[in-house]
Amino acid sequence: MTAAPRPAPDRLLTDPARLAIMSVLCSVDWCDFAFLRGSVGLSETALSRHLDALNGSAYQRRERLGRSPRISVHATDAGRDRFHHHVEGLHELAEHTPPASS
Repeated sequence: MTAAPRPAPDRLLTDPARLAIMSVLCSVDWCDFAFLRGSVGLSETALSRHLDALNGSAYQRRERLGRSPRISVHATDAGRDRFHHHVEGLHELAEHTPPASS
């Protein structure tokens, strides 16, 4: 009998900044760009670059709020699923890692 395949970590989320971004986005319905930037501690430029990478893989979506320069960000359903699968994969790896010897 073959064991069920273990969930594998998502390569896009191995970047700590992207993991932090998705962690925040998966804990809220929507948030504005400034809140997200403050939550993950990135500059506007760095956050925009990471959001572009996540957007290209359909993890998140950004929308302008009317004519204002404010931007709202949220995790897509697929992004939430991939984030939770990634976290599950990390837990699986940690559970099967032997303890370090002293």
